[in-house]
Formats: sequence, structure tokens, C-alpha cells
Amino acid sequence: MIVKDALVYREDSGFIKEDIYIHEDRIVEKGLSKDQDLVIDAGGLYAIPGLTDIHFHGCTGYDFSDGTRKALEEITKYQASNGITTICPASMTLQEEDLENIFRNASAYEGRDGAILCGIHMEGPFISKGKKGAQNEKYIHKPDIEHFKKLQKAAGELIRIVTIAPEEEGAMEFISQLKEQVVISLAHTLADYDIAKEAFRRGARHVGHLFNAMPPFTHRAPGVIGAAFDSPQCYVELITDGVHIHPSVVRAVFKMFGHDRIVLISDSMMATGMADGEYSLGGQSVIVRGSRAVLADGTLAGSVSNLMECMRNCVLDMGIPLEQAVKCAAVNPAKAIGIYDSYGSISPGKVANIVLLDQNLNIKSIILRGQFYKSSE
Repeated sequence: MIVKDALVYREDSGFIKEDIYIHEDRIVEKGLSKDQDLVIDAGGLYAIPGLTDIHFHGCTGYDFSDGTRKALEEITKYQASNGITTICPASMTLQEEDLENIFRNASAYEGRDGAILCGIHMEGPFISKGKKGAQNEKYIHKPDIEHFKKLQKAAGELIRIVTIAPEEEGAMEFISQLKEQVVISLAHTLADYDIAKEAFRRGARHVGHLFNAMPPFTHRAPGVIGAAFDSPQCYVELITDGVHIHPSVVRAVFKMFGHDRIVLISDSMMATGMADGEYSLGGQSVIVRGSRAVLADGTLAGSVSNLMECMRNCVLDMGIPLEQAVKCAAVNPAKAIGIYDSYGSISPGKVANIVLLDQNLNIKSIILRGQFYKSSE
């Protein structure tokens, strides 16, 4: 396959008009494609890497924590149909037996009809009750190394990110011992600047949904956000659904952290792609009206936007340059969870996951594993 005359995203130079060569499921150098009779005219279209969402819970009425093959099939098909070609879905704070079953289900999943399941984001139970957000307080407990190892074994080593509140008893030891085995993310935390900075010094290198479920960034108490800024190895997540963070703050974060350190996420829940109504998240009832999903007490309970919509919001509604938004939705998340060797850029040798967008950022075509994507439904 040859994709002709596209405006191809290049991490180091923005968009360049050129051709993309694909052989089987890989991007190749010019002349190495064996099926050159299939030529796609992409003149006037942007070609970007398939996006990677490393923090979301569900969509189309299904949740990753359902722990069923059907849920994974429907989730991966929806994500792929929206240009999100690699995923690292998040679990909720649940009892240990449920998490083991959820992770075993993910480890056994071999579906090829949708987005590629390349990791798990273990969000909870090692969090703070004071910043639990939509997590179930009943199952929150202190960081436990052996507990994590047991769950990682059940997951077949698929857990790539684990969320932790560094102020909790045992958290610093957890970070020090597991920093080489899993990405440790600070979130759902009451940590101040000094505690967060110590966590980063010990090996934490990620922050979950910046500003949400953590103390605010103020001039005398910069908290986790200030500590992350002062820790250049750290990635920070942003939910750019237009509900969780004001557009002015999104612009400020891009100025403050730079586009090399920001990871766009959707934090979507099962109502994404569905009508308004009552849904659930982590066993708790969620009411969805328009673009907002909330618990009975008004607490935000994830989003109802997918990552492509969040990236589009960044550009069209928040004033972020397209090349920066693409980097934060495709390149940085792949780097953050250690899959950039195979995904996240349009480069020879990598899996051919490519999205063609028109000038209004509408999806025109999706190439997944070197083939035009069309859901089986």
C-alpha cells in the first residue's frame, strides 16, 4: 500500500507532504512495499499516527472493569473506529478478587478486530480517601508491594501504570522497589509539594489527570503540580474534554510544561458514545447529561469524550497547534508506557497505524495494522 501526497506528521518537523509505504502490517522505506498496486490518494489530508489512550475506563455501554471478553471487544472496536489504535485502559478501585479477574481477562484477550490492547492502567486502590473522586472508598487501602505483584502476575505483566498517593503509609517504599517494573503515577492524592517531590526523586515519573483529584496549584502551596513541573522526567496527563479543565488552564499547562511532557487522555467512562442517562463506574451510579458525567453528589465521574475528540478540542477550541496536540495524543503516551518502539509515529519498522484527517480534523480513513479499518459490525 502507498498513501500518496499526505501531509505526514513528523515529530521533529511538523507536517511534511510525502508518501507513506506500507508492507503487510508495517511502515517501510520507499521501494520496499510489495503491494504498490494499492495507491491511496491522500492529497490535502493530514496523516497522523494512530492515537494511544493510556487512561480511560470504557465506552458504548461497556467498562474495562466488566472483566469480560465482550466488553473488551466492544471497547477496542469503538476506540479503533475513532482513530485510537492502541489502548491502555484503566481499572477502578475494587476488591482484590475482582481486580484479579479483570486483569486475567485482559491478559487472555487476543482480539484483532479493534484497537491493540497494549497495557493496563491500574488506577487504585492505593489512593487517598480524601481525594477519591469517583473511586469507591470501601476498597481503598495502603500501598502494598505484594498485593501489586499478585495482581501483576494475574495480568501477565500487562500493568504498565499504577496510580499511588505518595503520602500514604508504605508509598515511598513501594515507589523505590517497583520503579523499574512499572510506571508509577501520582493521582488521587493529598500530597504537598515536598512529599510529591520526594516521590519523583524516588522514581515516580507520571501524574494522572493533572489538577483533578489533587490539591490546587497555588503561589504558596504548589503541591503535586509544582513538584511535577520541577521534575523534568515526569509526564502529566490532561483531560481536554472541555469539562474537567478550563481552556485557559490547558493553554497555561502547555506553556508551563511544554508539549514534550503532556499526555492527552480521555478518562472516558461507559457512557461515551451513548445517549444521556444513568450508567455506572466502579459500582457507583453515574448520571450523564450532555458532556458531563457525575455521581449523585456532583463529583465528576470521568468523561464522555474519546481521545480523538479531546485532541480535536485542543486544536479547535483551546488554541493548541495541531502538531503539538498530535504529539501529546500519539507520541507522548506511547513513550510514557514504553511502546514507542512499535507505535506512536509514522516511521519505518513500526506498526502501520495511521489516521487520515481532513482540514477540519474529521476522520476520513483509518489504517490499522496496515489495513483499512472497518468494524465487523
